[in-house]
Amino acid sequence: MNSHLHVAGAVIHNDDGEILCAQRSENMTLSGYWEFPGGKIEKGETPQGALVREIKEELCCEITVGSFVENTIYDYDSVSICLKTYYAEIQNGTVTAQEHSELKWVPWHDLLTLQWAPADIPAVERVMQQCKKVYMNR
Repeated sequence: MNSHLHVAGAVIHNDDGEILCAQRSENMTLSGYWEFPGGKIEKGETPQGALVREIKEELCCEITVGSFVENTIYDYDSVSICLKTYYAEIQNGTVTAQEHSELKWVPWHDLLTLQWAPADIPAVERVMQQCKKVYMNR
């Protein structure tokens, strides 16, 4: 039976319709895969609070967490991930990778060109659907 891990991911976006994507480093499981930055939700912490803390640690910037995107449960070989994703915006600081091998801003319509960690794929698809509605109607 897999252990359960509750994590939160930030879909950080800018005004140009780009989404911040983070590539997992060689020191991380699923090395080379892309993900929305974030991390473990600690005991007594809300997903939004975890995102503010994790983004400050991982990316050296402060965010404002916005609306809910997706809740995904994905079973890897040794762990079951419950991933809650939220939109977020940078409020202060410059994005700097502390744990990831690469960070890049990707136009929403190009998100599926990256090799995503399986748990992130439902959120990627939801973000693309929502962005299509927003940006195609402009």
